[in-house]
Amino acid sequence: MQELFEPLSAGKLELPNRLVMAPMTRSRAVEDGKVTGLTAEYYRQRATAGLIITEAVQPSVRGQGYIWTPGLHAADQVKAWQPVTDAVHAEGGRIFAQLMHAGRVGHPVLYADGGLPLGPSPIASGERLYTPDGMLDHPVPREMTLDDIAEAVADFAVAARNAIGAGFDGVEIHGANGYLIQQFLGDGSNTRTDAYGGTPENRIRFGVEVARAVSDAIGPDRVGFRVSPGGNANGVTESDVPELYSALVAALAPLGLAYLHIMEAGDRATTRRIRAEWPGTLILNPHPTPESFPARPEYGAEALRDGVADAVAFGEMWLANPDLPARIRAGGPYNEADPGSFYGGDHRGYTDYPALD
Repeated sequence: MQELFEPLSAGKLELPNRLVMAPMTRSRAVEDGKVTGLTAEYYRQRATAGLIITEAVQPSVRGQGYIWTPGLHAADQVKAWQPVTDAVHAEGGRIFAQLMHAGRVGHPVLYADGGLPLGPSPIASGERLYTPDGMLDHPVPREMTLDDIAEAVADFAVAARNAIGAGFDGVEIHGANGYLIQQFLGDGSNTRTDAYGGTPENRIRFGVEVARAVSDAIGPDRVGFRVSPGGNANGVTESDVPELYSALVAALAPLGLAYLHIMEAGDRATTRRIRAEWPGTLILNPHPTPESFPARPEYGAEALRDGVADAVAFGEMWLANPDLPARIRAGGPYNEADPGSFYGGDHRGYTDYPALD
């Protein structure tokens, strides 16, 4: 699998290999959205990745969707991230912060004012929020006004500047997995009749405005954009995937972003079509069939050989194997991830996975 170890340019970065650490929510932040020294150790251990993309980081108070997740919208949050980026850079690594507004995937218990989460339309996700006091149904969100939309776009740009101030090499905009940007993309979650709803060209508008604002704030060569075409996470549905993502790719391509990142949903035909339409670097979280979860190194090597990706992102493999490149070179063995410690807790299942001797 030598393909995985070839260098690659992505925007301003020179990646020493094509093994990307995918963003994974781990819920180890303290209640005010600050990361801790444990987070610095977690990412430091994985600095041999060609690029680390962090867990999702909320760009605003209302952007939060889960308990114990970190932010980049307050000065103390920015300061708390600096030891993380310092630790990764000291090991020779590169790290992007993933910026995610959860949209309707939120709950009043997360917000000091007890207000509703926001969404493109007043349609609930149908999912639930975990809290220490039990599971809570996501409420029907408040439909975003035009002012709300403009404020959310600006929040992404401010958070991107904060990320650079915290020492990150760039940011990834989360347009996937059923969160706010994909809520605008999906015609099942977006029933607006204004300039942000209806046609594919209108439904992509919010995501493109975010990408443009973030690019203007920190430079497009420091910006990635993640999508999950046809994915139905958090209740989002898209009935027109080919037309929708062709329109999105065509609108993003002129911006000169560092990369496009696809979370594949068992539809390699869609991946091939986007690969043909996207002119820049493409990172793929490879799932060539609906059953191919979690992603394995051989899926990534195959995708590179096949030309459908320039780099490949893995989630659980990095979670459980902090020295993943060394293990791939050695042909394994691989640690298996413990699902019981994915979210919340202490160092167990976080920083205590062993490296090879």
